[in-house]
Amino acid sequence: MDNVFIKYVGKKPKLKNPIFIEGLPGIGNVGKVAVEHLIEVVGAKKFAEVYCKDFPPQVFINPDGTVKLVNNEFYYWTAKKKNQRDIVFLTGDYQALSAQGQYELAEKILDVVEEFGVKQMYTLGGYGLGHEIKDPKVLFATTDADLVKKVRKFGAVFRKNEPGGGIIGASGLLLGLGKLRGFEGVCFMGETPGYLVDPKSAKAVLKVLTKITNLGDVDLSQLEKKAKEIEFIAQQLQEIEGLSREKTDDLRYIG
Repeated sequence: MDNVFIKYVGKKPKLKNPIFIEGLPGIGNVGKVAVEHLIEVVGAKKFAEVYCKDFPPQVFINPDGTVKLVNNEFYYWTAKKKNQRDIVFLTGDYQALSAQGQYELAEKILDVVEEFGVKQMYTLGGYGLGHEIKDPKVLFATTDADLVKKVRKFGAVFRKNEPGGGIIGASGLLLGLGKLRGFEGVCFMGETPGYLVDPKSAKAVLKVLTKITNLGDVDLSQLEKKAKEIEFIAQQLQEIEGLSREKTDDLRYIG
């Protein structure tokens, strides 16, 4: 097997002027949750699987007892209205583990979407703050200064020197390598505490993304439900942590 191997599922789709939307695991799993939700609600169809030697050496066990080698997956959706465009989605189990693996994987991903005529992309991720956020904002970065003003109109926020260390991983690398190929792109990053899966941040990202891509009113109710479940879990963890601290403080007086 090559370092990165593409396995097509059935016939390759015929797409017209598609855009590319990426959401792989990362901080708060914001991008992955957002893209997987979109794939489900719009009824996108899988057309290819991506295998990489730089993924963890692991298989998942399916409910029927069979195994699945960890991978990334491509899906496609065809436009339903005149103001919409076909979409290629990418999500998956992992990002590559090394810098070299990230570059090889990103180049192969770009090869695939370029073959289908993609020239515009949106990459999705999380922007970790390390604390709870009531109403997460969506930060962004683009491949072209002319895009900044346009993207701001859809509710995303640009702050100078943020994100401070740049964008690490697939969401940033796809933009950078894509720019070298003449792609136009935007990375949307939802603010997130970063330590738990964050459907609330994914919802904020999708609100911006669905506007800019003309997808219209996408049902986000399942994300709202998941967000409440995560908030409940986070609250319980905080209570447990508080009790642990109280016990530790009590032990200090024993001697």
